[in-house]
Amino acid sequence: MLAVKVKDLVKKYNDRVVLNKVSFNVKKGEILGIVGRSGAGKSTLIKILRGSLDYDEGEVEILGRKENFKEVTAIHLQRNFALWAEPVINNVIRKLYAIKNNADESLPIEEEWEEYEREAIEILKLVGLEHKKDAFANILSGGEKQRLILARQITKLYLKREGVLLLDEPGTMACPASKQKLLDAIKNIRDKLEITVILTSHLPDVHEYLCDRAILLENGKVKMDGEVGEVLKEFLKDMKEPYKRKPNIKDKKIIEVKNVSKRYYVVHGGETLNLKNISFYVREGEIVSIIGPSGVGKTVLIRLMAGLELPDEGEIIVDGVNLKNFGWERVELRKRIGIMHQEFSLPYYQTVENLLKYRLGLKGEKAIAHAKALAKELNLSEKIVDSLYQLIDLPESERISKLQKLGLSEEIIYKLFPPIVEDFNPEDILEALDLSKEILKKKVSELSGGEKVRVAIALELITKPKILFLDEPFGDLDPITLRDVANYLKKINEKFGTTIVLVSHHIDFIKEISDRAILLDRSEVKEGKPEEICEEFIKKSEAKFMS
Repeated sequence: MLAVKVKDLVKKYNDRVVLNKVSFNVKKGEILGIVGRSGAGKSTLIKILRGSLDYDEGEVEILGRKENFKEVTAIHLQRNFALWAEPVINNVIRKLYAIKNNADESLPIEEEWEEYEREAIEILKLVGLEHKKDAFANILSGGEKQRLILARQITKLYLKREGVLLLDEPGTMACPASKQKLLDAIKNIRDKLEITVILTSHLPDVHEYLCDRAILLENGKVKMDGEVGEVLKEFLKDMKEPYKRKPNIKDKKIIEVKNVSKRYYVVHGGETLNLKNISFYVREGEIVSIIGPSGVGKTVLIRLMAGLELPDEGEIIVDGVNLKNFGWERVELRKRIGIMHQEFSLPYYQTVENLLKYRLGLKGEKAIAHAKALAKELNLSEKIVDSLYQLIDLPESERISKLQKLGLSEEIIYKLFPPIVEDFNPEDILEALDLSKEILKKKVSELSGGEKVRVAIALELITKPKILFLDEPFGDLDPITLRDVANYLKKINEKFGTTIVLVSHHIDFIKEISDRAILLDRSEVKEGKPEEICEEFIKKSEAKFMS
């Protein structure tokens, strides 16, 4: 029996055809994988199947329906963390109550509670979270939050005992252990509820572990439909070979992390992070990767090394500067540091040239000289100026939030540090990233997905930093683009001697790019050859999908 029929589906965005005569069928109980490059139309297809996006031509039928697909589908998006700050079980009970009563997510009255609780526990068992039923949702790990969201999303399918579960990049940003639990939950849901699953993923391992069949989307069309391994082989056939870099590692320790501790505690929620006595170093010219389970503190370590936060105990010395000592020395250091966060964004209305000039000017000698003169005139301490200047390296939303709490606008930063551009010669950066000079005149809205990533890297490199921090900014790239990025970073390291410290859950990427890997696990630090450290991490994670 067919659960999903798609025939000659066409979807256009303005004049651009995203899906062009797409046709395929999915059997009831089947798990179908959709693969393709970034921008191939995978997410668009998932949204159409959900019924949240209209299409221009063709036919879609789900369990005999040609409309109202939301009644028989559930959807799980990679970056959706909308949860109630209440016990886990309450999050599911609220969803059950809303569906059964066609109401908002109120909690049921006492005499009904036992029945709702029983059903909620059964749903939590499907995703492996029944043991966390009384834990508060806001202190769950990222992987546990993903599974709780999945539990809420499948509530209607659980009640109906039929339907189609749609998954857009499930667990792509999760660590191997969290990803394994999520994938097993998906299998369990399919088997126990006997539903159909359609998923997109950039990770070949996910398709091989989960899917019964796969289709390849290319240029808006179904290029191939068939056995998973054969489809993946076709998908990856144009991947470039790894670039063979000539390392130029110096004896100098450019980053020293000495007995660093950092603890976060939430009132009524308990301890969320406790890094204890972390020590390691990075040599100048090295590419070092930090790996470990979700929630172990990898992002916090990157922020500490970039001087965006301070340790509770211990010291961090970067290029000879102790990051605890606020002042002009730290301000000068910030010119020599670049950082890309997980959630990097580019203003769509700006040209690439303007963005590069602005970044270059903001981190230039003239901007800092202006800040010193103005600070003296206004009698501002160097600690205050330093505190404001470090905000430029934060994600935009966090920067604005911190300024608002201080009762300030971004204008204060630009008054202190006006972007003054003198010599603008981006040719060597563009060349290292395979970008032509013509891209300078393009607006961000005109860039492809791959170009946006490279422009984001160029923004950090335009100031020729000695150190580049990367906090999982490439987590949702397809493997072909990710190989390109790996090659670009190796070329940048080779050409400019840039020290690179990165966090990533892409194990193959880490093995390919790193000189050394550091495994952080419950405040224990183990370091060594990337191949050995990564294999130990996979073993500890019990990540069957990677074997």
